[in-house]
Amino acid sequence: MVDHGVVVRRHELTDQEWELLAPLIPRAATGRPRVEDRQVINGMVYKIRTGISWRDLPERYGPWKTVYTRFRRYTLDGVFTQALQHIQAHADAAGDIDWLVQIDSTIARAHQHAAATGRKGAAPAGRTGRSRPRPIPRPTDHQNPPRL
Repeated sequence: MVDHGVVVRRHELTDQEWELLAPLIPRAATGRPRVEDRQVINGMVYKIRTGISWRDLPERYGPWKTVYTRFRRYTLDGVFTQALQHIQAHADAAGDIDWLVQIDSTIARAHQHAAATGRKGAAPAGRTGRSRPRPIPRPTDHQNPPRL
């Protein structure tokens, strides 16, 4: 995908998305120079969309510890929640969000083991919820005398 002459990778923010998000990201007033905010945010997006571990984050997003530390800090400080609320309010005011949601319950299926239906493989009746099985009663000598 090309965005204004720059190649945008699959799991990264476009220029338009970054313009919405950039003003909502906190800036450090003092201290040592930081890794570029957009690079770090793209690292967070990449990690969330792909499901990789933090240590496997590609080097183009900066040191993985930097991306993780900022992700954790932003999460604890509520930066992502505030950004989502701000962007949603902006989109809702512009009429870009349709809040109508419909759910068709006919496609919501439970796993076969979710209910004891008596099918093959289901728990026998009377045994559900017991931590230990009951002892099996053994026949006594007077019930089954030895055969001669």
